[in-house]
Amino acid sequence: MRWLLAALYIIAGIAHLRDPALFVRITPDWVPAPDAVIALTGVAELLGAMALIQPWSGRLRQAAGIGLALYALCVWPANIHHMTMDLANPDGGWGLAYHVPRMLLQPVLIWLALWTGEVVGPAAPGKWHRRTG
Repeated sequence: MRWLLAALYIIAGIAHLRDPALFVRITPDWVPAPDAVIALTGVAELLGAMALIQPWSGRLRQAAGIGLALYALCVWPANIHHMTMDLANPDGGWGLAYHVPRMLLQPVLIWLALWTGEVVGPAAPGKWHRRTG
């Protein structure tokens, strides 16, 4: 799952850098310097993916998991903005069949980043586990 999540973020990061206009178009108006933000998010996705799959450092993997989870949380408002903007189109845009699963999968992406980054779950260090007794 770690490799799959990293592959998804690599694809997304490349897309952000290759075709930023696509992402700028769906960025909320309150985001400052949307061109720069889109470029930085692409770089963040690529770096997070690489840190997630590197084999040398568990701490770096954990940092990547936390970073990618926070990233997914931070872009959620942009996804909501995209959904409302898209559904307001006369043709319904991509439609509910696209947007509803995307909204429901956002918490899964957050959890998956933490799990594959070994921040939570059985591979997480003892300090992250609830202690009993």
